[in-house]
Order: sequence, then C-alpha cells, then structure tokens
Amino acid sequence: MELQQLRYVLAVARTGNFSRAAEQCHVAQPSLSQQIHKLEEELGEKIFDRLRQRAQLTPVGEAFVRRATRILDEVEAAGREAREAHELACGTVCVGALPTIAPYLLPAVVGKFALKFPGVQIIVQEDTTARMLELLAAGEVDLAIVSLPITDARFAMETLFEEELLLALPARHRLARRAAINLADLESERFILMKEGHCLGDQVLDFCHRQDFKPTVSCRSAQIETIQALVAAGLGISLVPRMACASGPERRPVYRPLADAHPRRTVVVLWLRQRPPGRAAREFLKSLRAPKQPVQKL
Repeated sequence: MELQQLRYVLAVARTGNFSRAAEQCHVAQPSLSQQIHKLEEELGEKIFDRLRQRAQLTPVGEAFVRRATRILDEVEAAGREAREAHELACGTVCVGALPTIAPYLLPAVVGKFALKFPGVQIIVQEDTTARMLELLAAGEVDLAIVSLPITDARFAMETLFEEELLLALPARHRLARRAAINLADLESERFILMKEGHCLGDQVLDFCHRQDFKPTVSCRSAQIETIQALVAAGLGISLVPRMACASGPERRPVYRPLADAHPRRTVVVLWLRQRPPGRAAREFLKSLRAPKQPVQKL
C-alpha cells in the first residue's frame, strides 16, 4: 500500500469520477485506475462500485476513506513540522514596528529570540502605521507592532500591553517642580509632536480634543528622540510614551503624569488573517508576549 494510492482513492471519492480524479492528480486516467485496482486486490475488497455515470464508494470503501484521510492528514502534519523545524534552523522573520516602539521594545525581545533560535535571521522594519499595514497585506512583513486604533478587518490582532503617555517638560520649566499638573495648565504652552502620518502625533491630538483642549503645535518631527531633545532644549513640551522616556546623565526632559487626565496608548501585534504566521514568526510572537512593558525610572 502506497501513499499515492491513498491520494488517488480520496480524489475519486471526492469527484465521483476516475477521469476527473486523474485530472486533479495530474496523472493519466489508466494509471490511476490501475493503482486503485492494485490496491483493491491487495485488500481483497472493492473500494468503488463502477457505475455508468460515476464511481460510488462501497461500505468497505467508506471505512477505508475515513482511515486514509486520517493517515494523509498525519503525513501532511509530519511534513509541515519538518519544514517548520528547518525554518527555525535557517529561516527569516520580518517584523514591522512603529519608530516610537521599535528601539525601546525590540532589543530585549530580539536578543532573547536570537539566543533560542540563532539560525533565524530577524529583519526589523520601522515605518508609519499606514505603511506597516501595506507591508503586512503584501506579505513583506510577518508581524506588525503598532498602536490602536486599527479598524482594518484583514488583520488579526493581539494586545501586547497598554502604557501611559507622560508630559515631557524642559528641566527649568515653570511646571517642572509642580506636584500636580493639569491639562488646563498647558494652555499657553507650545507643543512639539510627531509629524502627520505618525500615529503618536494623532493620538496626542485626539486625546487633547477629547478633553476640549486645543494645543498650540509649534514643531513636528519624525523621530521621538529629536522631539525629546527639542523639549530638553526648552523649545516646547510634548506627550511621550513611558517606554521612550530618556534616561542617563545627558540633558533630558523632566517627565510628569497629568493629574486630571491619563493619556494612554495600546500596543498590539497584527498579522494577516489569510496568511497565519509561520513557525518562526509564531515563536517570535511568544517572545513578544513574554516581556512586560518596559518601566523607566523617572
């Protein structure tokens, strides 16, 4: 008994016709018929009744097809596991992430993954949310790490964590020593935000508008590090994710939570529903789930 014979039997059972089954299996019809006849002789039982218009399973054939289906499913699963094991030995994972997330979240995740799967190459691509969705839909990245809102039904989504947006102030700012800062205290301030197309800038503006507060935007940048450097230089204030808060002895902003409002963002990972992640990407997803939100000491 050969696996190819089982595939021929299932094709005939599915189509009800030897000729159509042969077409689906890309084999000559006499060859397919001969292999099934050979199998029936080996079993000592007929699998099909050959009728004028169709091939019909016998009771023995129905039982045989059920078991043959299970056998071929197991063979396919074994092959898939072997391919995935090979992928983990020498595969590639392409991860897209927002520039306000990638440098703060991914180093620890990539490091942990690389220790476990040293043969897998990791490609990190940073871009805006809109561009991330394009790359994901085109199959150019396996996973995309972005922040809500996401409304595109083409993508499956898993929440990784939520984090607070903190007020970033120059060290000598009039509010830097205040125990509590309210949104109303910022009415005369100049805001420095991510430029249009970067979701963090949109999130800050959306938060302000929901609080009936209209910020004065004096400057925009595509880099969160540049925004914080401008704040530290006394050129304005901003709202930045906690994970991105600068640390170290160098000149940096002062960070404070807002007392009367608590702006937050939700970080999620996406993949294309019609193309579930492969084994290497699934393992990377496990590494993403493991770490908690980075906590900066302010």
